[in-house]
Amino acid sequence: MSFTDPISDMITRIRNAQLRTLNTVSIPNSKFRAKILDVLKEEGYISDYKPSSKEKNNKFLLVDLKYNNGIPVIREISRVSKPGRRVYSKAESIPKIQNGLGIAIVSTSKGIMTDNDARIKKIGGEIICKVF
Repeated sequence: MSFTDPISDMITRIRNAQLRTLNTVSIPNSKFRAKILDVLKEEGYISDYKPSSKEKNNKFLLVDLKYNNGIPVIREISRVSKPGRRVYSKAESIPKIQNGLGIAIVSTSKGIMTDNDARIKKIGGEIICKVF
């Protein structure tokens, strides 16, 4: 099954699972999605993720969502750069999300990282999504 925008699909699956207060959500596996989930895990927005062990191909990633007193840790997650309109930014002009309380996930030439890491390393790139 092919998607027009697999990153938007992943974000929507996470958002819908949190609306239903599910503990885990299944996302189709890819290296790019796994890197984005690595950033979300490092920043404390999700508990963990792992390849599904049910199938031998590991076609899905099982994401453990994080809640604080029954309220999802991710209040808002949205796609910024879309296939129809890519959004690129220099290191100096990467926007701060909620005055620095949230993060933007940026795809740079040095890999996928948060907006703060990109500013520190002075690397610009494509703004994938914003999380608060």
